[in-house]
Amino acid sequence: MARYNSLRRAWVVMAASLLASPLAGAQPGYDVPYVPTPPVVVEEMLRLADVGPGDFVIDLGSGDGRILIAAAKKFGARGVGVDLDPERIDESVYGAQLAGVSDRVEFQRQDLFKFDIGQATVVTMYLLPSVNIRLRPRLLRELKPGTRIVSHDFDMQDWQPDRKSTVRKNVFLWIVPAQVGGRWRATVALPAGERSYEIEIKQKFQEIDGFVRYDKKTAGLWNVKLSGDRINFVIVDDTGPVETNLYFDGRVSGDAIEGVIKRGIGSDQKEIKWRAARIAPAS
Repeated sequence: MARYNSLRRAWVVMAASLLASPLAGAQPGYDVPYVPTPPVVVEEMLRLADVGPGDFVIDLGSGDGRILIAAAKKFGARGVGVDLDPERIDESVYGAQLAGVSDRVEFQRQDLFKFDIGQATVVTMYLLPSVNIRLRPRLLRELKPGTRIVSHDFDMQDWQPDRKSTVRKNVFLWIVPAQVGGRWRATVALPAGERSYEIEIKQKFQEIDGFVRYDKKTAGLWNVKLSGDRINFVIVDDTGPVETNLYFDGRVSGDAIEGVIKRGIGSDQKEIKWRAARIAPAS
């Protein structure tokens, strides 16, 4: 009972302090001061990240746990919150008990720069710009392509967000891109016969562009797009009497891409399976 009363007092003190100062709870020695995310911003973060029951959310710098608790209670997700402040961890545990989600979330007192983030399908953050940049290499390296990262208020400099929303504060969403830079070789069975394409892709985060070589020709890739592990582009097929667009849609898995090409439109549309292998890494 003493422990329960202590946690309850901590929760009440925290609520009162939030009314007094936006920097309440800041502690010396931590990388980020404790500044709670307003509930409407929490809701927008989770909505923008499209959190659902199948997600595992890791909240880096979880504070009083409100983002992760909302993800579990309102969106059915599971997850873990990471924070160095023991008082914040206590508040989070108690908050999860009050919300009835203790079976779906946990809170750990750990260094967010060392915590294993690889199991996340969604990462939530309300940190500082300098901390976001320090974390950026780990996020790109250790998270699976397609993992969603959502940040309250602060961006990641030249890594442009995939989407942005503003509800009182800015909310940024990134989708971790697959690494597709380099040269790829694909062989496609077209109606006029099999054709080999050598595709070269330049990449900066999720922004990609490139060109294709075939039959001693060089042509551009059109409508090039990368979202997570999904890549799309168009190559103009000039093997027949009339030029036709080839709409490539594929999934990236390491040094391979597999998918379907749509050729033609309407009732004339045909689907062709395709596969590409990486033959040289990005220079």
